[in-house]
Amino acid sequence: MKKLKTIVLILFLFQHATLLGQTLIEGYVVDKTGEPLAGANVFIEETYSGSSSNVEGFFSFETEETGEHNLIASFIGYEEVSIPLNIGKDKVIIRIEMKETVNEIDMVTITAGSFEAGSINKKTVLKELDIVTTAGATGDIAGVLNTLPGTQTVGEEGKLYVRGGEDYETKTFIDGMRVVKPYHTTVPYTPTRNRFSPLMFKGTHFSTGGYSAEYGQGLSSALILSTKEKADQTRTDFTLLPFGGEVAQCLAAEKTSLAGKVGYFNMMPYYAIVPQNIDWIKSPESVDANMVLRRKTGKTGIFKGYGNFLWSTSQLYRYDIGDPANKQAFRLVNLYGYANSSYKNIIGKKWSYFVGTSYSSSRDNYYSDTFEASENTSGGQVKLTFSGDINNHIALNTGMDFFYRDQILTYINTVDEEQNALNFNERILATFIETDIYLSSDLLARVGLRSEYCQLNRSHNIAPRLSLAHKMGKNGTVSLAYGHFQQATNDDLLRIANDMENERSTHCILNYQHINKGKTFRIEAYHKQYRKLVKYDPSNMYNTDAYNNSGEGYAQGIDIFWRDSYSTIKNADYWISYSFLDSKRDYRDFPEMAIPVFASKHNISIVYKQFFPKLRSFLSGTYTFTSGRPYHDPNSNGFNTGRTKCYNDLSATIAYMATDNIGVFFMCSNMLGINNVFGYEYGTTVNEEGLYNRRAIIPPARRFFIIGATITLSKNGVMNQLRSL
Repeated sequence: MKKLKTIVLILFLFQHATLLGQTLIEGYVVDKTGEPLAGANVFIEETYSGSSSNVEGFFSFETEETGEHNLIASFIGYEEVSIPLNIGKDKVIIRIEMKETVNEIDMVTITAGSFEAGSINKKTVLKELDIVTTAGATGDIAGVLNTLPGTQTVGEEGKLYVRGGEDYETKTFIDGMRVVKPYHTTVPYTPTRNRFSPLMFKGTHFSTGGYSAEYGQGLSSALILSTKEKADQTRTDFTLLPFGGEVAQCLAAEKTSLAGKVGYFNMMPYYAIVPQNIDWIKSPESVDANMVLRRKTGKTGIFKGYGNFLWSTSQLYRYDIGDPANKQAFRLVNLYGYANSSYKNIIGKKWSYFVGTSYSSSRDNYYSDTFEASENTSGGQVKLTFSGDINNHIALNTGMDFFYRDQILTYINTVDEEQNALNFNERILATFIETDIYLSSDLLARVGLRSEYCQLNRSHNIAPRLSLAHKMGKNGTVSLAYGHFQQATNDDLLRIANDMENERSTHCILNYQHINKGKTFRIEAYHKQYRKLVKYDPSNMYNTDAYNNSGEGYAQGIDIFWRDSYSTIKNADYWISYSFLDSKRDYRDFPEMAIPVFASKHNISIVYKQFFPKLRSFLSGTYTFTSGRPYHDPNSNGFNTGRTKCYNDLSATIAYMATDNIGVFFMCSNMLGINNVFGYEYGTTVNEEGLYNRRAIIPPARRFFIIGATITLSKNGVMNQLRSL
C-alpha cells in the first residue's frame, strides 16, 4: 500500500536553514590545490555559531558574537585550522586552506562493496538529494538504491534484494542501531516501502557486501542511515495530495530542536479514478506520526531522540486460482512503533564515545472468512562504542551491543476453532574491534573482527573481515574486501525450527573506482559463497525434525557504475548502472541447486535529472530494465526452469516552484504502460485437463501518477536550495 503513497520529499530538500545573528561570516574551504572541500565544519570556537561547506566549498553563517574569537575549520583527514578573528558589525569574508594528514580520506578510502550518500566523505557517488529527486523511486530509500548496481528489481516486494540475496539478508541500521521490521506491512504481492523518511538522514551508507565489523546479522548487505544533527530553522511544512496530506512543524533554539510530523492517507479517491488490478473492499488507509529531538550538551556532546508511530489497514478479495468465482475477503491491520535514542561526545582531542538504545514493536492482524492470525514482534538494542585515532597512521573503532527480538504468531481456524501458536525469542551479545591502518598515504588496510553469541541456538561465532585500498594516480582507487557473515534464518522458518544453526556467507570483492571533476566510474567483481542454509521437507514443514542446515549456494557477478554529475551537461546529472548476476541455491524446499525466483541475470538503470534554475523547475527520468526471472511451472519438467518476460519501466517527475515557498509536482511511473509480469501463482490441484491453473503476478496498476503540492512557512523558501545547485 505504501508504494502508492507518493512521497513529496522532492521539494522539501529545496530549503536552507536560516540562522539568527547579526554579523555575516562567509567564505570558501579548499585544499592545498584549490579544490573545494564539501562537508567541512566551520565554527567559532566555544560557541554554537557555525556551518558546513557545500559542494563548492562555500559556507555562510551569522553570529551574535563580537570581539576576538578563533574561527575553527575541521574535516576528517585534514589538519584542523584555527584563524583569529576580530568580529564587528561588518561582514567577514575569508578563504580557508586545509592541509592533508597522512591518513587523508580523499587520498585513499575503502570503496569495495560500498556506496555513500551525503556522508562526510567528500567523494561520494550519491548525494542526499538523490533520494528524493530520482524518478520512479517515489521518495523511498530502497527505491533509489534499486537504481544502483548489485540490486535486483523485485517489483512485487519493493524491498532490497542484493547480489543474489533475499530481502531478509539486508539489515537496516539507524545511527548504528538495528531496526526490526524496517518495511511497511502490505497485502500479498503489493509492493512495500521503507518506513522512514529520507529527510531525517544526513548520510546513507549502502554496503552491497563486505561491510564493517561493527554490524552483524546480515548475509548480504547493510543499509546504514545517519540522522541529521540539530536543526537551525523554525519552519512549518504542508503536503497536499488528492488522497491525503501531512503537516510538519520544527522548532529550533540555540541548543535544542524539536520536530514533529503527522500524516493521514486514504487511497479511496485515487482508486476511484485509476482502475486497479486488486479488488479492494477497503482501500489502504494509514495514519503516521513521528517526533525528532536534538539537543547539544556542553561544548561537544549531542543527544538524539526519534520516535515513529504508524497505523494502517486495508481489505481486499482474494480469488481462488482454480475457481475464480470462489473468493475470500482478506483484511490486514498493522500497528507499529519505533524509538531510537543516542548520545555522542568527545573524550580528549582524538577519541569519542557513543551510547545508543532502540526499541521496535509491530503487530500485524490478519482476518479472513476462515481464519484469523496475529503476528507480534518486538525487539531492541543497547550499544556502546569507542572510536578515535591512536596516532596519525592508526584509527580504532571498538564496542559491544546486546540485541533481542521476540515474535509470536497465533493462528485461529474460525471454522473448527482450532488454535496454534509459533514463536521464537532471539538474544545476541556481540563485541567488535576494527582498525584502519594507513600504511602510507596511498595504502589503507582495515582489519576487523566480530564475535557473536546467539542464545537461540547456543552458538558462538567469530567473523573476521579484511579490506585493502590502494590509490592509483590522483583519482583512482583499487579496493579488495573479504569477510565472513552469519545470521539467523528468516522469521517464517525460525518460528518453527528455533535451534537451527546460523546461515553463513563469505564475501570476496574486487573494486576499481575513479572520480574526477564530477565524473564517477566504478567496476566491481564479487563472489559470495553460502553455507549452512536451512532446508526442510515441504510435505512435513511443521515438524522440526524435517529441518537441517545442509543448504548451500553461491552468487557471483560484475557491477558497473558511471555517473556524470553537473560536469558535461549544464545543470544536468545522470548515472548508468549495470549488473550481471550468476546465482544458484539449494535451500528451503528446493529439490536441487537452482536459480532463486528473485534473481535476474541482467539489471540496467539509467537515471537523468535536468535542473532549470531560471524556470524554477526540474525534470527527472528513470529507465529500468531487468531480464526475465525464473519461476517454477508444475506443468513442465524441471525446477524453476520458467522465465518471465523482461521487465521495463520508464518513469518521470516534473517539479515547479511557483514561489519561494510553494511547489507543485507531477510524477508518473511506467509511463509507457508496459504490462510487466513478476512471476506466476499456481493452483494446488489439477483441473479437468490434468494441469495446474496459474495466475500472473502483476503490479496493482500499470501506471501510478499523481499531482501534489508543498507549502513551506519559513524565512527561506523552496528556491534557495535550487539556486545553490
